[in-house]
Amino acid sequence: MATTLSSAVRRGPLSAEEIARYHDDGQLTPAWRLSDALLVRMQAALERLVEARPNVRPDFIALPHVPWDGPGGVDIAREFFEFVTHPDLLDLVEQVIGPDIVLWASAVFCKPAGTGLEVPWHQDGQYWPIRPRATVTAWIALDDVGVDNGCMRVIPGSHRRGEFSHEVSDREDLVLNNVLNDPRLDLAALRNVELEAGQLSLHHVDIVHGSLPNTSGRRRAGFAIRYMPAAAHYDRGIAMGGASATAPVEFKERPIWLVRGVDRCGQNDFSVGHTHW
Repeated sequence: MATTLSSAVRRGPLSAEEIARYHDDGQLTPAWRLSDALLVRMQAALERLVEARPNVRPDFIALPHVPWDGPGGVDIAREFFEFVTHPDLLDLVEQVIGPDIVLWASAVFCKPAGTGLEVPWHQDGQYWPIRPRATVTAWIALDDVGVDNGCMRVIPGSHRRGEFSHEVSDREDLVLNNVLNDPRLDLAALRNVELEAGQLSLHHVDIVHGSLPNTSGRRRAGFAIRYMPAAAHYDRGIAMGGASATAPVEFKERPIWLVRGVDRCGQNDFSVGHTHW
């Protein structure tokens, strides 16, 4: 007998109720969390990454799983690549986007105590070259994350309201400069995504979200991993903006990986940028 979706849901780390909540709200903090051992490994890798990239502001360190030139560039990236392809995380992701999974991005968002920058309200899909727009982000807390140190905030259900309008900001105190300016933004509905270290949040490509500056006395670090269903096309021919001096965004030459299943789209290029492994 063929495996049904409901039976697959029962076997995975997410319950059927959690999956339904993710699709309804566009964001989910599941009961599942990292093992203590994996959390300790990620925290240690974060420290090595920040130390190895002294010229990059830690609020946004793009693609730590992709090797870079410099001390530790290959070894640290290899460890982060083990994290982004960890089977427990892929099992989680499979339950919300299906069995054919492309890894296309990751980033560290490490807001220093007292000086961590704001992430303005925005939708991720506004500046990602993926058609159709389709991605789930697994945002893993490497520190305890709360309102006081600039946790992520979301507008539940906003992913079902289509594309919100954005404008480019010239403010230098923002991690990203693609800022939502839509009158439909309803801050009364916002949800603070507070997490203990080892917990994670899953959020939809189109949910409206952002975070306040970190003015507290403690750091706020998270590791975001972006996965898309392999039925979507990572279109390198689309020129996308959304960068800032703090967080340069480059899409055309970045490597992507088919980490589970098959390339249903048939147009994704898994050779570009693969120079180290």
